[in-house]
Amino acid sequence: MSNWLGPKYVAWIAHGFLMTLCLSVCVIVAATVLGFLLAIARNAQHRAVTRAAALYVLAFRNSPLLVQLLFWYFGAATLLPQGVMEWLNAPHVVVLGPIALSWPPFEFVAGWIGLTCYATTFIGEEFRAGMRGVKHSQYQAAAALGLTPFAAFRHVIWPQAVRIATPPLAGQYMNIVKNSSLTMAIGLAELSYASRQVDTETFKTFQAFGAATVLYIATIAAIEVALLLWKHRASHILQRGRA
Repeated sequence: MSNWLGPKYVAWIAHGFLMTLCLSVCVIVAATVLGFLLAIARNAQHRAVTRAAALYVLAFRNSPLLVQLLFWYFGAATLLPQGVMEWLNAPHVVVLGPIALSWPPFEFVAGWIGLTCYATTFIGEEFRAGMRGVKHSQYQAAAALGLTPFAAFRHVIWPQAVRIATPPLAGQYMNIVKNSSLTMAIGLAELSYASRQVDTETFKTFQAFGAATVLYIATIAAIEVALLLWKHRASHILQRGRA
């Protein structure tokens, strides 16, 4: 018997990998936007806003991700009306010319919400650290130029904060890809789930999980390469600005 996986099982792993990529991209986009808003809230002047943001971080950052995923899949499902759950679980397809977009399964939605709520706390703290890393003299210089607080933040503080926060943000994006494997606990057919199914049916443990490992490593490596390219480009722009 051949030691390689057949086309059927390769297709299973490929589908699982595509699901992992789609979930990771959705979480990265949502968590980045919400993390930015969370960082703003953490630095807000209103004490009620800062306390609410700090409570959010405390609740979601210090509880296990697996428990959060189980809550969103099982707990939230019991809180939603029966009609809403039936609509979420029913197949929906929107056809836009040659492209057909299907509504993702509830496992995907629950995993997206759970991972986003969890990752937002870490990404928000990275943005906050980036803003705190900007020297106070930059704030004073912006005020001396007559910029409004919003203009100073947009044109002076935020670009520098993003430059400081980008390397650790890349690390958080890598964690999102790796943490997406936990959604197999709620039945999402992502890469780890697909590898386990292949292993269960073929008993080719090394091939099934070896393929998954290679794909995870390749995805993480792609993020690292993107970070290196960004650093090189940022350094080149900085050197041109000093010239």
